[in-house]
Amino acid sequence: MPHEKLIPLAEAVRRYARDGQQYASGAALPVGSDAVVFGRELLRQKRRDLHAIFHCNTQQLNLLAAAGAVTRAECGFSGLEGFGFANGLRRAVESGTLALEDYSNLAMALRLLGGALNWPFVPATVNVGSDLEYRSGFAPDASPATAKIPRVTDPFSGREIGAFSPLRPELAAIHVTLADPLGNAIMLGTEWSRFELSRAAQKVVLVADAIVDTDCMRQYPNLVRIPDVVVEAVVYCPFAAWPQGSPGMYDVDEEHMKAMNKALATEEGTAAYLRDYVHSYGDDVDGYLDLIGRDTVARLTQGPSAFLLDPFRKWIVPHDEVLALLDEHEKEAA
Repeated sequence: MPHEKLIPLAEAVRRYARDGQQYASGAALPVGSDAVVFGRELLRQKRRDLHAIFHCNTQQLNLLAAAGAVTRAECGFSGLEGFGFANGLRRAVESGTLALEDYSNLAMALRLLGGALNWPFVPATVNVGSDLEYRSGFAPDASPATAKIPRVTDPFSGREIGAFSPLRPELAAIHVTLADPLGNAIMLGTEWSRFELSRAAQKVVLVADAIVDTDCMRQYPNLVRIPDVVVEAVVYCPFAAWPQGSPGMYDVDEEHMKAMNKALATEEGTAAYLRDYVHSYGDDVDGYLDLIGRDTVARLTQGPSAFLLDPFRKWIVPHDEVLALLDEHEKEAA
């Protein structure tokens, strides 16, 4: 089986992430599919001064903010739903170490669409006339902040509307359920603009829970929402969204979600979390799964959404075979 774009997580971060970068991650709700493990690796490799773009805040942004790796962020929702407000993000904003630019969820989706279509700006009829228009985290002294959503005139009706700036992040790490080694991907569950993000970003790294044979993509071409032509690299990492969930693969780890958010509320708790859950495991996938706990892995994979994976199971490449492909890649690169 050709490995093509399949590379280890650590190599993907070394190759595509840099300090000061505009970095985006694709998420399905703040408790759903997001490449949280990519954020852990960003911290392990000491990336700093990131400008983060998240349709919704997730535990990844919460962690990056708490650790001081993000200095600017744009997102459409900053909570963690039933797990409370994002304490790490809150602490970074309140301390002044992170400037947060707030938009609505629809605005973020439209801005990603504008970036995907290479529009010069996105006509805005939402957020206009509210504090989302008039207040800017990037220009806190400007009131009203006329540069955030400037007014333009509709040439057809003459009506005055707003204009969003399109989003074209330098790098996007997008969590997907299934990917083949060529870079084709299937997402189970809600997408939350991962389709648009994959077209808007300058470089895309897929972070997949499972690797499948390309025959799976040929069997379900209508489900291949991210094609290989827009993808730079594919990373294999089971439980890549942990402690968040991935429909069909594993449920949310509710206990860890609560403990993680509680830890990120303080500098001391964040330091302990980084020690125990970021810097404590090796570069290998099995070491990461051992960190989560094999009993936890087994329990979370038996959830009520597991049936969603049934049509695709016969094409999933066994864990050991994927690791062998990664070993082959590293030998060729040496």
